[in-house]
Amino acid sequence: MSDAPATPASDAMAPAQARATGDCSRSALGKLLRHRSGSLGLVLTVAFAVLAVVGPWIAPYGPAVPDYTHLAKGASAAHWLGTDAFGRDTFSRILAGARYSITIGLAATVIGALLGGAWGLLAGFLGGWFDNVSMRVVDVLLAFPGILIAIGLVTITGPGVGPVILASAVFGIPVFARLARGSTLEVKGRAFIEAANALGVNRPRVMLKHVLPQVIAPILVYATLRSGSTLLVASGLSFLGLGVQAPSPEWGGMLSDAQLWLAVQPLMAFAPGVAITLAVLGFNLLGDGLRDVLDPSVGR
Repeated sequence: MSDAPATPASDAMAPAQARATGDCSRSALGKLLRHRSGSLGLVLTVAFAVLAVVGPWIAPYGPAVPDYTHLAKGASAAHWLGTDAFGRDTFSRILAGARYSITIGLAATVIGALLGGAWGLLAGFLGGWFDNVSMRVVDVLLAFPGILIAIGLVTITGPGVGPVILASAVFGIPVFARLARGSTLEVKGRAFIEAANALGVNRPRVMLKHVLPQVIAPILVYATLRSGSTLLVASGLSFLGLGVQAPSPEWGGMLSDAQLWLAVQPLMAFAPGVAITLAVLGFNLLGDGLRDVLDPSVGR
């Protein structure tokens, strides 16, 4: 019965909260666009996201089509970034490879953020034995290098896009769980949460409507930063032959294929290396910009 008087009050606040959320979102976007490094990161990230969607269609050549009359050639008018050992156009493979690299990085990060964020939110909000057990499990998982966990999982499941996404997501879950749990504990001590509890609002409603919105911002910032490192892990797995398999044009796999040709055709390795660097740089700059925009204490 204690929930009855609280529910109408909470429902009456919903339109005002929605308007406030919309105003905050527009304000945050405006600040991000005025943020020098954040806006650059946004441009790079959006550009690579667009390439991931349209890259295979705008590529001038088929990314997996060999041309044995142009093996390991340098840059030319016909092949802007040269060709690989099988005569495949490097520029076309970079464009088509964005779909693999960017999709794997984003998908693995989103999965890790959702699962780890939910785990940390529950642990921090419920507390007690569930919190203690959860954090001990997180400590054990964090004791192992993330790339080692990813290699172990891919070795068990086999190579491919799906296993790489799964492996990259799993090693990010404990980090997101710890971040969400810390943010939840901080929010739980605020006055508006105590007021909601005093009004008799039920615990699930407090967690989902009052705590969760406050926890999303730090998770979003870290997820943006994490996307770059996840892309590096995925590229590393492909470089080791454990990720996306040839002839699929994944950037890490392209680097691996170019190892034997560095002295003859360095552009073969330089092009995917620059693509990986710019993509990771874009995610990192965007994450730094979001952190400065969403955290009012930064810069003070």
